[in-house]
Amino acid sequence: MKRALLLFSAVLPLSAALASNGRVPELNVKAICKTRDADAKLFRSTTGQSVDECVHDEEAARQQLNSLWTSTAAPIRNRCESEGYSLGTTSYLDLVTCIQMADELKNGIKPDAKKKGSKE
Repeated sequence: MKRALLLFSAVLPLSAALASNGRVPELNVKAICKTRDADAKLFRSTTGQSVDECVHDEEAARQQLNSLWTSTAAPIRNRCESEGYSLGTTSYLDLVTCIQMADELKNGIKPDAKKKGSKE
């Protein structure tokens, strides 16, 4: 019973987020960046940037995502959102990267394509 409630509580916010598939998701970038920074400190690591720099990068990624979002097929948008939410890593940078990777795979562009075609 506890397991079912836990699963339901995890799926409900996800389904609500996916219901807005026509718009770029609204993310709290300040909270995302503060959490990343706190996690890095917890593991005695570094994110390589300040919280303010992280917020700036996330806002820039949101602007890029605004132009990508409407031209991206709904199943790809939904998959990218779903993966991010299920992994607990949703950010604008992650969504942009996911959509770009899906686009490259759809168009048959593989990361190693340059290496295979070049002569060494």
